[in-house]
Amino acid sequence: MQRRIFSGLAALCLAAAALTAPAIAPSPGNTAQAETTAPLNISPSGANDWGCTPDAEHPYPVVLVHGTFVTMDVNWITLSPKLQRNGYCVFAFNYGFQNGISGSAHVPDSAAQLSDFVDRVRQATGAKKVDLVGHSQGGMMPRWYMGHMGGAKYVNELVAIAPSSHGTQGILVQSPTGVTLAGNYVGYVCDACADQVAGSKFLTELNSIGDTVPGVDYTVISTKYDEVVMPYKSQALQGDSAHVTNVVLQDKCPLDISAHASVAIDPVVHRWVLNALATDGPADPSYRPSCYS
Repeated sequence: MQRRIFSGLAALCLAAAALTAPAIAPSPGNTAQAETTAPLNISPSGANDWGCTPDAEHPYPVVLVHGTFVTMDVNWITLSPKLQRNGYCVFAFNYGFQNGISGSAHVPDSAAQLSDFVDRVRQATGAKKVDLVGHSQGGMMPRWYMGHMGGAKYVNELVAIAPSSHGTQGILVQSPTGVTLAGNYVGYVCDACADQVAGSKFLTELNSIGDTVPGVDYTVISTKYDEVVMPYKSQALQGDSAHVTNVVLQDKCPLDISAHASVAIDPVVHRWVLNALATDGPADPSYRPSCYS
């Protein structure tokens, strides 16, 4: 119970950090977001150089998709500059503002914003496809875009970090008034929270076509210490091993204790992401990353 309480507070601290950043005007081409509220549109270091041109070694721009309650500058504070230093054109955006909180709107509405952003990135870079890297909701929401909005033809690979692939039976629970955090630690209700409860109408429709769609490679990176998307094994995707790799951090690095929020800034996770992006197909399941910083 202490672990769950701590994780919930950690997630809320991330949200609070995002909310204290100064608000600036929304980026062009993201009008759906602007119509919801004035977003916190601070790019993480290394992202959103609209003059970046992909090279032959890194042909696909990388689009980073943040999780519920956080913004791109918080979620990708370490991974974005890491990818940029490794030669990738990196792009990030904020989505799903509801009641002033990012990543909390109905997931299909957020997927429509992802669609607009991918189109903008493709137009700016000249790339036919992008790679998507998402955390939590951001690792699940792109599957709606790809499978239910026709976006698969614009995506080379999805790298999903601690994704809510099949929902959670953990810290988000149903209540008579909607969806709240377990134990009433926060009486906050959001559409994306309801969507991510295991067995929700949204998740039933999302997964009705299967976990994957043809033409896209998938890498899922999970931690057994995830106390938000539970059980952690529900994050895995079913599909042809030639196109799907499911990674549990502790299988290669048993002393790694990253939980749901901290997994996004874990150097070991960053190494798995780089492996997935550099591999023709999903991440190499035989890859053995360094387990140290």
